Amino acid sequence: MNPQKIKEFLKSIKDTDIKEMRYQSDENFFYFKKSDVTTTIAPPIENKIIIKEEKKEKKKLTLTSIKSTMVGTFINVQNNNKLPFIKEGDNVITGQKIGQVEAMKIIKDVYSNTKGKILKVLVSNGQVVEYGQELFLVDNTDDNK
Repeated sequence: MNPQKIKEFLKSIKDTDIKEMRYQSDENFFYFKKSDVTTTIAPPIENKIIIKEEKKEKKKLTLTSIKSTMVGTFINVQNNNKLPFIKEGDNVITGQKIGQVEAMKIIKDVYSNTKGKILKVLVSNGQVVEYGQELFLVDNTDDNK
């Protein structure tokens, strides 16, 4: 796929709800993600076109994952008021209850093992999880502590 065709394709999906796309064939590979960054198209290297993103702000993130301690069903809502224990963007402290895992009527609380901001909730309420499966990504860079 030549750079002109890629530009035409990107223009055609500009106003759609597509946020991220990866395309690969024997001869071509490209990846793009809609964001507030500028993109440049690199010249073909070994018959491949690579689209690179130049980020305006370079910030090193320190991420920690909170993992499931058992196999079961993940619960992210409190029984009495149906509010989630935690959601993306919330700040957590070490030892804070952030969910539960239930298996065979045994409920085990999930506690935060770090301090920071919940960057991503990786599982949904009612989803079956495995032992050691990542449940949350926590940004614990110095700015968020």
